[in-house]
Amino acid sequence: MPSNRRSGIQIAWKTITYRSVIMLILMGLAILAAGTRLAFPEFTQNTVKAATNVFTNLLERVAAPDTLKRGNEVSQQAHITALDGTVRIKKASSDAWVKADYSVPLEKGDVIQTGPEGMAKIAFNDGTNYTVKQDSLIVIAENSANDHQQTSVAVNVTTGTVDLATGTYVQGSRSEVIVDGATASLAPESAARVRKDSKSKQDELLITKGVGTVQRGEQTVQLTDWEKASFKADTMAPMEKVKEIGPPTPISPANMMPIFAPTEDKPIEFSWTPMTNAKGYRLQISRNPYFSSLIVDRKVTSSAVMVSGLTEGPYYWMVQSYDGNDKESAESEKNRFTIIAHEADSGKIRLDLDPLIQHGRVIELTGKTEPNARVMVNGHEVPVILSDGSFHYFMPPLPNGESTITITAQNARGGVNTQQQKVVIQ
Repeated sequence: MPSNRRSGIQIAWKTITYRSVIMLILMGLAILAAGTRLAFPEFTQNTVKAATNVFTNLLERVAAPDTLKRGNEVSQQAHITALDGTVRIKKASSDAWVKADYSVPLEKGDVIQTGPEGMAKIAFNDGTNYTVKQDSLIVIAENSANDHQQTSVAVNVTTGTVDLATGTYVQGSRSEVIVDGATASLAPESAARVRKDSKSKQDELLITKGVGTVQRGEQTVQLTDWEKASFKADTMAPMEKVKEIGPPTPISPANMMPIFAPTEDKPIEFSWTPMTNAKGYRLQISRNPYFSSLIVDRKVTSSAVMVSGLTEGPYYWMVQSYDGNDKESAESEKNRFTIIAHEADSGKIRLDLDPLIQHGRVIELTGKTEPNARVMVNGHEVPVILSDGSFHYFMPPLPNGESTITITAQNARGGVNTQQQKVVIQ
């Protein structure tokens, strides 16, 4: 035996890495899975699917726990685009009432209240507009959007009258108005009027354009143009579906028509389409688009009437028909016209614009023009111009991509100033 060899037990070491262990385990599982699949093919397929779902759900929980907790709904804000008279707001996070202001964003749970001559117009990101009329109170019940841009907007009418119009929103979106347990869901490009009379306890949901569905308890009523659902608030009696009388169509003065200042011997003619079975008509003229105060409120028997005594400035007018039982139709469209002086001045007037502020697809615009001038933004009139000429306006939601915003100011003498700005909505 060589001298360099020693007696005793010899131990040989072989290094095994973690990778080798994992590979051996995977090979064993693969062999087991193959054998099991040959013996029980249907069971194996279902088991693999279930395991895949469990693994996917586990990854989702690890990667995005906050999304699962909150869901994929994202709260959004609405904005006041017009104010008139006394309007108050109570935020969901506060018990105090504050004076409504264009800069106050509206969120889920906020309460809006109008006074005897107060009016407010509220725009939501889905394109829905709510006009809250006098002596009304509403609560924003829902205002959210998900990852697929599907929106959910709901307003609860506690008392008073609310007009609303929906925009063109994504399929799967919801636009609802709630009153005393009845929920009206409106289709895109539809309009409705909701009235809750706290004295008579009578509720009405009238579709003035498009399609709507009203559900209360187990009853569902489908409504189209000039159909309404009415019910008593304190009972669960079935809703009554009624066909309303359609309103006349205003003819003259045409919408946005300028009129030179009339004289006593040449008053302004108001005309509209005659209605079958109409006993007479009710003409109303106001200085504001909400008709919270009236300059003319007159009943006539013909479809045309001459009106004198109107001074320079902007006006709004509408008409209703009524039958032999003095039942009035719904209100017509509201036309705007402006009485201007005979002397014309084609000069350029003041129009100062602040930098645009973007809220998602809604653009906030502020600026200043001449006192008593009017301002148009992409064809929509800014309803309130303050005495110093300043204005504040939230545009309707814009589509994705590049859009051009055209702002035009015009005074009663014919002076005009137009500016354009481009924005990109992503």
